Amino acid sequence: MVTEKIFDAALGISSPWFIAGMNFEPSQRKLNIRIDFEVGSRFSVPGQAGEHPIHDTVTKTYRHLNFFQHECLLEVQVPRVNLPDGSVRQISPPWAGKLSGFTLLFEAFVLLLAREMTFTGVARITGLSVHRVMSWCERYVNETVSVQSLAEVHRMAIDETSKAKGHEYVSLFADEERGRVIFVADGNEAATVEAFAANLRAHHGRPSQIESVSIDMWPAFIRGVTDHLPNAQITFDKFHVISRVSTAISEMRRREQKTDPDLKGMRWVLLKDRSKLTGAQRNDLDALLAHMTTKRTARAWQYRQQLREILSRKQPNVVRTMLNRWCANVQRSKVEPMKKVAEMIRNHFEGILSWVTSWQTNGFLEAINGLFQAAKRKARGYGRFSTIRTVIFLIAGKLDFSRINPYVAA
Repeated sequence: MVTEKIFDAALGISSPWFIAGMNFEPSQRKLNIRIDFEVGSRFSVPGQAGEHPIHDTVTKTYRHLNFFQHECLLEVQVPRVNLPDGSVRQISPPWAGKLSGFTLLFEAFVLLLAREMTFTGVARITGLSVHRVMSWCERYVNETVSVQSLAEVHRMAIDETSKAKGHEYVSLFADEERGRVIFVADGNEAATVEAFAANLRAHHGRPSQIESVSIDMWPAFIRGVTDHLPNAQITFDKFHVISRVSTAISEMRRREQKTDPDLKGMRWVLLKDRSKLTGAQRNDLDALLAHMTTKRTARAWQYRQQLREILSRKQPNVVRTMLNRWCANVQRSKVEPMKKVAEMIRNHFEGILSWVTSWQTNGFLEAINGLFQAAKRKARGYGRFSTIRTVIFLIAGKLDFSRINPYVAA
């Protein structure tokens, strides 16, 4: 009796349920626990008033968390009850999971593992099939996403991430204020923004409520935001702009090193922040910058520093003036790769200038992208978009699964 009381407490069994017996099979590494209910008990049914008498019982088995290294199964006498309208309804025990044949605690354990490892790894630990783990997680994600409210979303970030080799992408839509992915779309065209707008309407939101959006300069995203999020101020991510400038520095170095062997091996010296360079690397950089008038690579590096300084200021009118002057100076120079950057800035001027007031970036989405790509490599790729969507929501959706399973931490 003491043992049964211990398991009553561990399993959360309370009246009218009780443990009717246990069978431990060391050779099969299994613990079977039989659960029954008190004679004369009556049970409630969701959507039906009162408690109802027993019609008959059926025996159901639920997989529970392992007992140490042993698989634990609950063999339950589940009642079916008579309803006032003459129908018969099978009740669901309080520990029964959302999926057939498992307890809520076991399902919570699987979700915990799935957030930290591949589906194959989860399957290996739990003894389930990979396909069952995938479909299980997908169902939890779908049910939770379907009931989330997007009424309070006002500031967003949109970015793309590759789903396979070649030019195949998915688009991530994130609530910037809460740092969570709220929508995943297949592809990276303007239609993905249209699909997001429709999703907003379906989840108590309105496209007009979006006040600002941070994106890169991908034309499809620009067109999609302009057409489908009418009140959104577009901010072009500052770090994408600086990345384009860094690319121009690398291109200038490659061109110039053909006639200047001193520039070989200088790639990372030029791309890293000065504060992260070693003493020897700083000396090499200073030696290059001492020839600013003759080496175009040195001027390209200096242009990047100037642009960083401009974009760090907080006065829109000052930034506007300085940015125009920077573009004019670059266009008059002979640093050809940097001229393309200046032209890009002029073509996207207002969106880049918006950084000064919105201070929005895609930095956290880039971090999420890195986590997803690491998971994808570990899993050796994902074949279906639905699987990709599930993985991204598990990693970065901050979904509150406790609405459907109280044992899952948010």
